[in-house]
Amino acid sequence: MPTMNLPIPKIEGPACFDAESCFFQSVAQKISFIDENLLQVLNSFRRQICLEIPLRKDDGKLITIKAYRVQHNNARGPYKGGFRIHQQVTLEEVQMLANLMTWKGAVVNIPFGGAKGGIAIDPSTLTKTELERLVRAYTYQLGDNIGPHTDIPAPDVNTGSQTMAWFYDEYAKSHSTNALGVVTGKPLGLGGSEGREEATGRGVMYTLREIAKDLKMDLSKTKILIEGFGNVGYWAARLINDELKGKIVGVSTSKGGIYNANGINVMAAHDYYVKNRTLKGFPGADFMSPREFLLADCDVLIPSALEGSIDVEIANKTNAQIIIEGANGPVTGPANEILIDKRRVVAPGILANAGGVVVSYFEWVQNLQQFYWTHEEVNKKLEKIIVSAYENVRDLSRAKKISLRQAAYTIGLERVAQAIILRGTGF
Repeated sequence: MPTMNLPIPKIEGPACFDAESCFFQSVAQKISFIDENLLQVLNSFRRQICLEIPLRKDDGKLITIKAYRVQHNNARGPYKGGFRIHQQVTLEEVQMLANLMTWKGAVVNIPFGGAKGGIAIDPSTLTKTELERLVRAYTYQLGDNIGPHTDIPAPDVNTGSQTMAWFYDEYAKSHSTNALGVVTGKPLGLGGSEGREEATGRGVMYTLREIAKDLKMDLSKTKILIEGFGNVGYWAARLINDELKGKIVGVSTSKGGIYNANGINVMAAHDYYVKNRTLKGFPGADFMSPREFLLADCDVLIPSALEGSIDVEIANKTNAQIIIEGANGPVTGPANEILIDKRRVVAPGILANAGGVVVSYFEWVQNLQQFYWTHEEVNKKLEKIIVSAYENVRDLSRAKKISLRQAAYTIGLERVAQAIILRGTGF
């Protein structure tokens, strides 16, 4: 069956959103059994929930906050995806991230579909009690659109185990049930899983390890630069340093980063940041602006912050030989083309940062079974899944002489499309 050049409606928005639509389009055209009708299903959203949440602040002032939950596709299982709290959250961003979750779950072959959520406010402007009221209101308004067999939220930007505890408790109250599996990323004392906190960073670490093996790289002599020092960036830096003996030469936050070509002490940098809320002034390292940091000398660049940070200028000027997407969509479409033309290895986020959703899957399974695994068991199971997914992507990349990103999207799209076909006309 010949390949088709089919029109695909694009998600309008910043370059990183359009990039994901382009990646989807370029791969979908080459999968012979995806016809125009199936393509329309793959490209559509099953449900988009737009909320305006009234919040009474501690001083009595009433404000209204926009919030979203987008459910993309559930052909392979319940919707799954995090929710973030950030002032730049938009419907278009949440759409793009929900898409990515569908392909990510399929690439690592776990039985979930894709969803994403977000609340559009800067959480630093809220007190803890205001934040709790907001999360509970968001949970309540989502109602029956979430559930352990329907849609299972998880932490993302500016959300964590405490947020998920509030989320679970509000759902339990409003639904008169103790369904621990309604959310993942919960505290250990409330049905959480061992290994969940560091899972995304651990997945990044495993991906780098496997690429380094293939390229016969000595990571102790390799300059590794990590953008973002939140959950993903911190754990990636720590685990790469501790378990792979990799040389971390720089870490950054949204305010800037620190760099030392001889390496930095990751734990000391983390402790300094926790105490001072800035990396500026950290001893033994140069402080750089966010832009300067991304152009610093390195062999491996791991963007682990927000979308679209690796643009055309960075792609043209960086001397990194390997880029591993710790964040979702950090490399824009034009930047990706430049990196591929320069023969750089780019590990896509739907593979490299899938550790979080894999251990979320483990947490969900443990909640349903009411039987819990040790930290070592979780890490071994995670390693097996990430390594297997990487090998599948790498082997397809080599066989078809395509990029790792194209190979990952091919695997993800084929698995979701096959599930839709098997489910028949009722899907």
